[in-house]
Amino acid sequence: MPPVWLVAFLGLAWAQATYLPMWLDFGGAWSDLVGGLLVGGGLLLIVLAAAEFRRHRTTIVPHQEAERLIQSGIFTRSRNPIYLGDALILTGLILRWDAVLALPLIPVFVWIIEKRFIIPEENRLRRKFRMDFAKYCDKTRRWV
Repeated sequence: MPPVWLVAFLGLAWAQATYLPMWLDFGGAWSDLVGGLLVGGGLLLIVLAAAEFRRHRTTIVPHQEAERLIQSGIFTRSRNPIYLGDALILTGLILRWDAVLALPLIPVFVWIIEKRFIIPEENRLRRKFRMDFAKYCDKTRRWV
């Protein structure tokens, strides 16, 4: 499950900041502010996406078959707002914790989420919704 991956990556970032700081930091209050904004934005994306799943009465669970293709709300801006929210939360907490050496975790997290969850989900949606999903992909980007 994606939340398990997020918690694991957050644990790695926190451990790096706590046990291996190497006297590195992002340099002040700006990282707390930006980090907080990123975490808040990530949480907002997740809430907005969950509301759309509920409104359309389809599953939010990644490996289950979707009943409907959601193309409204936050899904007009991103095909994967929950995963984008997860990446923003990870980035924001890395900034807030001054986990400088954990920055490479962000692209690794995005890569794992894409390979393990996004691509299989999109393949299922492509098979089920065919032309509707193709049109949706043409007008809405995978991430932003």
